[in-house]
Amino acid sequence: MAHISVAERRPQLVRAAIELMAREGVTAGSTRAVAAELGVAQATVHYTFGTKQELYRAVLEELTRSLVAQVELLSPVGPGFAATVRSWVDVLWQTVLEQRDRHLLLAELTTFALRDPYLHEAMTEHTRNITAVAIRLITEAARDDGLDLAVEPEAVARFFLTGFDGLTLHYLTEREDESANAQLRHLCEATIALATGRLS
Repeated sequence: MAHISVAERRPQLVRAAIELMAREGVTAGSTRAVAAELGVAQATVHYTFGTKQELYRAVLEELTRSLVAQVELLSPVGPGFAATVRSWVDVLWQTVLEQRDRHLLLAELTTFALRDPYLHEAMTEHTRNITAVAIRLITEAARDDGLDLAVEPEAVARFFLTGFDGLTLHYLTEREDESANAQLRHLCEATIALATGRLS
């Protein structure tokens, strides 16, 4: 059997861990279970990652990379800042609907990381990366529309992301499409109002 390097094995194990934990939850992600998911020896997981924490960190980093990649595919669609933001929100929400298990896993990892200093650092980095992308997109959309934002782009980004995370968790709990869609519209319009200075 051909030897597989750590560099090749690592992404395979991360994908297997994500599939397993998205299906069965974070607590199901033991090194033994991940090894079985990929069909390798448990020692392979330990050799590749060292500890389960390192594996979890790699899973979080891959989920972040994937989400950022999807967000970065978004580009201003026009006409205007408001239309662009509405389009972005629709696309982002589609990822929640189509990748519900991954969003649930990310929510679980977030809670898990709050009690683990090592994973907390990775979660902080995740938040920074997502926020940075949102800031850049908001800045570019405003610039392309010739709009002077009423508040700093970071304030708009953090306001939206905080609301979106809360709405996502609420939807994962209740799974009520009509209610979620209504709240999503409110969040979108509130974000636009904050950015343009049209809050009543």
